[in-house]
Amino acid sequence: MKIGIIGAGNIGGNLTRRLTALGHDVCVADSRGPHTLTALAEETGATPVPVEEAARGAEVVVVTVPLKAVPHLPSGLLDEAAQGAAVVDTGNYYPRRDGRIAEILDEGLTESRWTGRRLGHTVIKAFNGTYAQDILDRPRPAGAADRMALPVAGDDEAAKEKVRALIDGLGFDTVDAGGLDESWRQQPGTPVYGLRAGVEEVRKALAEASPERAPEFRA
Repeated sequence: MKIGIIGAGNIGGNLTRRLTALGHDVCVADSRGPHTLTALAEETGATPVPVEEAARGAEVVVVTVPLKAVPHLPSGLLDEAAQGAAVVDTGNYYPRRDGRIAEILDEGLTESRWTGRRLGHTVIKAFNGTYAQDILDRPRPAGAADRMALPVAGDDEAAKEKVRALIDGLGFDTVDAGGLDESWRQQPGTPVYGLRAGVEEVRKALAEASPERAPEFRA
């Protein structure tokens, strides 16, 4: 697939490494410009592009930037993505870093619902509780006893299935975590956040989540 990755930090960089290794056509961008991505491009074969061009023709677009940066992404960022593109949001809200966002803290909007509204496109929440190094170190073949499972939430079922298939190709199982209004179950401070476990443990952790934000994740 043609995949655009916006953000070349730990998650974005390691997804670039793994997805190119699997044969996907990856364009990668960050806020500092393509010239800062030369080493990653040489390592992986990915194409460094300006942020404005990262989604062009992409069947999957991964947005992996700090939440506070989302409103500053270019207008119309996803206009030239492929029809039916899946947009993956890996982000988390950390009030100390991102500032106070009343819609999340006071109105109870889920982080990915907030992000989707800013992007003007529904998103699929995935990888937000995944350790970046695990993307490189912990892929396992289907059926392996120690294969990790990742929760995936979203409203667009076709896009969700596309993302789940992509994650399966990366070497991880997935658990359908419901729609975006249920995605609080995998936000920071919940039992599944950072959990390295299989399908049943992930399902159990999602079921045990509380909508009350942990104190350290409040402003």
